[in-house]
Amino acid sequence: MKKKLTVPDIIAMKKAGEKIAMLTAYEVSFARMLDGAGIEIVLVGDSLGMVVLGYDSTVPVTMEEMLHHCRAVNRGVEQALLVGDMPFMSYQTGSRDAIVNGGRFIKEAGCDAVKLEGGSEICDTVRAVVRAGIAVMGHIGLTPQTAGNLGGFKVQGKDLDSARQLLDSARDLEAAGAFAVVLECIPDQLAALISEKLSIPTIGIGAGAGCDGQVLVTHDMLGLFEKFVPKFVKSYVNLAPQIKEAVASYRSEVKEGAYPDAEHSFVMQADLSALLDNGK
Repeated sequence: MKKKLTVPDIIAMKKAGEKIAMLTAYEVSFARMLDGAGIEIVLVGDSLGMVVLGYDSTVPVTMEEMLHHCRAVNRGVEQALLVGDMPFMSYQTGSRDAIVNGGRFIKEAGCDAVKLEGGSEICDTVRAVVRAGIAVMGHIGLTPQTAGNLGGFKVQGKDLDSARQLLDSARDLEAAGAFAVVLECIPDQLAALISEKLSIPTIGIGAGAGCDGQVLVTHDMLGLFEKFVPKFVKSYVNLAPQIKEAVASYRSEVKEGAYPDAEHSFVMQADLSALLDNGK
């Protein structure tokens, strides 16, 4: 049986200088593939709102939608640390709501930890959630749930003042008890500095190679989401055209009567004439 990774295991990877691989999953099939490939952290991201549910942003995603997908992913994960994204307004309304909703990810959905977006301003909430026994991953830089307040989906921390704020936020999150911090869309030099200053792992997405680990939306790196592709995404394969071609071939063969053929059909050995009434 595979050894289930824990929060201390992830922290130990940073201390050992071992990079951490993290990807998103939203259902059991992908979860099994990621887990089987040795991905250390599987994130059920609220990105499911855009790549699975068809929303224009992550904001409309609800607690029930997140829990539904987390439960599915949990059934496919044996080894990876499973992290659930807390959706917009599930923790911003106060520590009690954050604890109750965070607890649902652990108790009802089988997650090992939750992820919250925000920096120094949410550290009281992070501290309360951690105190309640729930492991927390932070997320600073570009925070998609509040991207409108940041001027859209833009690189953050490009000037010294905003860079200092991000460094302070990272330190505050560590002090509040977060076990790791996602750094999204910030200059690589800044991400490397933050990674050096923290004793907990940093997970980069559009933050350069100096982070302790990396995360991508799986649909992006597999070429499954065609609406847009962020600059930082490397597509390791482009599956969407292949899937479209396969679907078109299937439709064509059905229309022509070429599928199913004998190879894909079942044969009955008995003589069906016995079923006819007087040979009719």
